[in-house]
Amino acid sequence: MKVLVMTSSPNEEGLTAACGEAARQGVVDGHSRARVVNLNGFHLERCVVCDDGWGTCRSKHECSLDDDFPSLQQMFLEAEAYVWVTPVYFGEPSETFKALFDRLRRCEASKPDKNSSALFGKPTIAIAAAGGSGNGATHCLAEMERLVQHLGAAPGDYIPVTQATREYQLETIHDALVTLCTASPHPMQEPPSDARRGRRAPRSPFPKRRHGGEEKRGARPLRRVLCDGP
Repeated sequence: MKVLVMTSSPNEEGLTAACGEAARQGVVDGHSRARVVNLNGFHLERCVVCDDGWGTCRSKHECSLDDDFPSLQQMFLEAEAYVWVTPVYFGEPSETFKALFDRLRRCEASKPDKNSSALFGKPTIAIAAAGGSGNGATHCLAEMERLVQHLGAAPGDYIPVTQATREYQLETIHDALVTLCTASPHPMQEPPSDARRGRRAPRSPFPKRRHGGEEKRGARPLRRVLCDGP
């Protein structure tokens, strides 16, 4: 499976980058190919709402602006699954993320046959990385969910990540991608053994309690980090 991992933060050492790396490693451990793209490395203009509100995005399903958008649109066509990772600004995806997806939605969602969208039916995992205050991740994911629906993609998972949840959510991202890449058309397979090898034993944050001579825990243990992100 060819998976396009798309991030959109200029901070190469931040939470968004760590999420992207966890996704990439999950794809690799799922024995698939990952293509990692940071939108901040591309020249992307904002939609200028051509003509009467609809330009070539509706008539030809391509954008008339002269920048890197066509090459990114082609990447969506070639990929078989997607991971979208964005930092959270004011409860929304980053401006770079919106610059791309506002235009991609106009070009792909305006096709008369919904099945002809480049993203139609392809599994998508959306990740909102709130690395500052930790606020706004849920609202950001709601906007990303609408994009998944408008573009006809298949919803895979919506994962909020903050600095407080970073440790176990990076493993969540990794495992989600392993499962995605090893899934059969019917029941989901277990992740390959080499993807699980070397995982540290989970540690519960709750004290052990004894009851009737047996040990019981207050809750299921939190998962530990599988990969060391930046």
